[in-house]
Amino acid sequence: MRRKGTTLDLLLVSVVVAVLALASSASAQELALTEAELFFELNDTDGDLGIHASIDGGPYSKLEIEDPRGRTIFEVGARGPLLRQGLTQLFLESAEPSFDELPPEQFFRRFPEGTYEIEVERGRKKAEAKVPLSHVLAAPPSEITVNGIDAAENCDAPDLPKVTAPVTVEWESVTMSHPEIGALPPRPVEIVRYQFFTQQGTTTFAVDLPPTATEFQVPEEITQAKGVFKFEIIARVRNLNNTAIESCFVVE
Repeated sequence: MRRKGTTLDLLLVSVVVAVLALASSASAQELALTEAELFFELNDTDGDLGIHASIDGGPYSKLEIEDPRGRTIFEVGARGPLLRQGLTQLFLESAEPSFDELPPEQFFRRFPEGTYEIEVERGRKKAEAKVPLSHVLAAPPSEITVNGIDAAENCDAPDLPKVTAPVTVEWESVTMSHPEIGALPPRPVEIVRYQFFTQQGTTTFAVDLPPTATEFQVPEEITQAKGVFKFEIIARVRNLNNTAIESCFVVE
């Protein structure tokens, strides 16, 4: 004899349907790329360029990047236990040979401007993001001083500024693109942040600064050791490309 559906039966069916719907929704979101960035970084002091990627999402078992010409320029896949576990976050940085080995013009021919495609997959599921990549680079931060003393051209210079704490590094706002490297002719750019790094031995300090910043006072707990300190200022434009300069100062 068939039993008529009860209120409890209907409730159980509703719960099962809801759970399946949630599971389906979660499954559909599994491969969403929450971060997909490609950008260039120029070290203007050392004279080198690299391409970087920052990708998050998943979990996925395979990741592939294609350039605007449809060529695969990067591919990575998981195997064994890692295949079952799945991948999520990835940050990569290319080698950065000097301009003597790889001139900027040749570097940019390898990585043309345009839309790159980042695709991840797991089983039959796929997710992708289309990411623009630009050759517009910020001009390097300039007019740099350390406690009012002109910064040295690089850390190998014989005339490193000799200062006492507190140490304040100042620079001019960056408003234009690089005058010689990347997309030319130069054009106005929008800086979205500066980054300031300082290092002595294995001790490193880093801070993100707003686009309006033109100076930074190094915390005295960092400079109390005295001696030679390396510092770096990075200007990031809205297209995510970074331009960095490096120098050193001496705390007496």
